[in-house]
Amino acid sequence: MDFKDYYKVLGVGKNASQDEVKKAYRKLALKYHPDKNPENQDAEERFKEISEAYEVLKDPEKRKKYDQLGANWKQYEHAGFDSHARGGGRPGGSFHYEFRGGPSDFFGGSGFSEFFESFFGGGFGRAGQSKRKSSFREGFSDFGSGQKGQDISGEVLIKLQEAYNGTERIVDLGHEKIKVKIRPGAYDGLKLRIKGKGQHIPHGEPGNLYLTIKVEPHSVYERKGNDLYMNIDVDLFTALLGGKLEIVTLSGKVNIKIPEGTQNGKQFRLKGKGMPVYGGGGHGDLFVKLQVKLPEKLTTHQKDLLEKLRKSFDP
Repeated sequence: MDFKDYYKVLGVGKNASQDEVKKAYRKLALKYHPDKNPENQDAEERFKEISEAYEVLKDPEKRKKYDQLGANWKQYEHAGFDSHARGGGRPGGSFHYEFRGGPSDFFGGSGFSEFFESFFGGGFGRAGQSKRKSSFREGFSDFGSGQKGQDISGEVLIKLQEAYNGTERIVDLGHEKIKVKIRPGAYDGLKLRIKGKGQHIPHGEPGNLYLTIKVEPHSVYERKGNDLYMNIDVDLFTALLGGKLEIVTLSGKVNIKIPEGTQNGKQFRLKGKGMPVYGGGGHGDLFVKLQVKLPEKLTTHQKDLLEKLRKSFDP
């Protein structure tokens, strides 16, 4: 029987902290989980090996025993420590694991690998078999009904117009695709929780999926809370003489009245033309700032007219 290097299985050093061991296990378990690798025997065996390694290294007492005996494994094997520890075990030493079965399926096999049972099986020969099964149940408490799978997180990028109207996205989780609805008024940094769509573990509660909404910056509108801000050009004559100006909002076009003598930088408030309040409850406002655009080129005749106009304002 070959010695199993559980540290190598999880990809951590022998001085790794318990937290590092846990993180390494979660990462590998998520990658090789049977739900993500259906009918993949290699992935299933890898998942079993990872689970067995974690069962030892997560427990300080088991880990200490493993560290003490592991380096001298061959001495114990040659001394006969292993020769009677196989009673009731199956050739190959892999534990039986029905991923979607009930507790009887999960614990119905002979247990972990023969190497594992040599250390932690709880007895020798067939007389110790029932005791080994008891410790097997206790040792695999991480997969019991009281445990929960790891949460999964990700980001969803949407446009401002989509945030205004509401939208949906298809999220590919690897083993399934789900449709996520995003309600009107979604904002940058909003976190959505999709219950039960995180990591699945055998006989335990699945984790959750957390999606963070990222709203792309807009070329025209600046968002502050539920209010929108925009700049718009107005010609000199409309600013001087007054008139109407068409404004394109996220909900459509509207006209605003420009009073005579409107100054550059004048700001207008369009009530209710901002973003919807997420979850319901009205809209923010749209603030429109006017930028008076001056003519860049003037003919001689236009200059003469402006000169006469200027003189008419002289005291």
